Amino acid sequence: MLIYPNRVKFLPKQSYFKISLMLFSCVLYACGKEDAIELKSNYIITEDFEGAAKKAYATGDVKLKTGTWTFDEALVYAVEADAKNGLESVRMRNNGSISTNFAIAGLKKVAVSSATFGTDISGSWQLYVARPGKGFEAVGNLVNVTSHNLKSDTISIAAVGPIKIRIKKSGGNRVNIDDVTFIGSGDSEIVIGEPGGDDTNNPSIELAPARGVNKGDDAPPSWGDNSNLLLGNPSNASGIVDAPNNYLVDNYYYTLSYSKDRGIPNWTSWHLDDSNFSGAASRQDDFAGYSGLPSDWYQVSNLSYAGSGFDRGHNCPSGDRTSSISANSATFLMVNMIPQAPKNNQGPWEELESDIREELGTTKEAYIIMGSYGEGGDGTYGTKTKIDNGNITVPAHVWKVAIILTKGNGDLIRIDANTKVIAVDMPNSNSVKTNWKQFKVSVDAIEAATGYELLSSLPDAVQYALEAKN
Repeated sequence: MLIYPNRVKFLPKQSYFKISLMLFSCVLYACGKEDAIELKSNYIITEDFEGAAKKAYATGDVKLKTGTWTFDEALVYAVEADAKNGLESVRMRNNGSISTNFAIAGLKKVAVSSATFGTDISGSWQLYVARPGKGFEAVGNLVNVTSHNLKSDTISIAAVGPIKIRIKKSGGNRVNIDDVTFIGSGDSEIVIGEPGGDDTNNPSIELAPARGVNKGDDAPPSWGDNSNLLLGNPSNASGIVDAPNNYLVDNYYYTLSYSKDRGIPNWTSWHLDDSNFSGAASRQDDFAGYSGLPSDWYQVSNLSYAGSGFDRGHNCPSGDRTSSISANSATFLMVNMIPQAPKNNQGPWEELESDIREELGTTKEAYIIMGSYGEGGDGTYGTKTKIDNGNITVPAHVWKVAIILTKGNGDLIRIDANTKVIAVDMPNSNSVKTNWKQFKVSVDAIEAATGYELLSSLPDAVQYALEAKN
């Protein structure tokens, strides 16, 4: 009797990959004649997201052990606040999703573990499937997530032919996804391989030419309400070449003081409301040197951080400038970057950025200043004071001040002693994994550490009252 069992196609065994096969068979023999019988096998294949990395929420493909997936408003780069089984899990925000770029045959059920991220209260997600020649359609019920402890939900699928799957966030706060398990019969047609990652800090990326900023109609005004420096110029920076370590750069969508010797901005200032993060443009990821600096200064390039163990950390965030391609592209100039510890940048610092946008919603606006100071940060490969052959200083601390008020006109008059202030001073370290609120300080404390005078355009009484808040 000839037997041809269906099977999952394996490459060499991978660490951390949780997969089991449950085989069953029935052998028939009749009339003394050997019949060719195809034995059906059940499979259980789990994608655990271990060994891969995607450090940004921008849409992109990620090579996982089960195949290539598309992540949209999702990342896999775990910090302490992520709920996970193992070292990694997916984090989704807004209406984010993760989708297989490969089809799965014989699929009967999908089990998904999910939990809320950090201190977020609740979220929800929905499973979708795409059958041959058709788009994605919802299957099963909406899954509500209210606990930080991972819980598995199983959705049954009446599949005909190979299908792709999508897990899409439907509402609420950020959600962690882990251990997506495919359960079916026959040959799944999944080929198990090595996980990969994104291109962050990849030395093989090509050098991008330096460029400037294309100013659009969505750029903030140069003066008055909503202008970048309405609350003052913290260090009295100017565009004088003879002051190279306090050199004023106006990139329309943000304004900064640049240090030639440190190769990074001292501080960056901008205005923010919902018109700036409308989502009209996606994340551009077009890192490049800035052509607006004096020609004889060292040019920090998109390759300068490669292999350093530090992220290209935005001062003015990409997420704060999604009103146009020009606006978002401006945030990827290296003049807007500092070497930032990855788990700081992708963890509590990203949470701070997102929480400010979430608080603003459609009714509030903010004036924001971010900066850094000191020397020596703790990245992936330990503590460093310099990178890029000594041309770029790694700061010891990163700080941010946000003045938040309801939308309106005459902002300098409307800001008073009761206006909300967020001031944060955080070590530039991979060991920083807790909520950003643990690093709240007063504006006075940041001024003492940096020597800057913040909020200098406000009346003295208001300025002193706001700076003393903690």
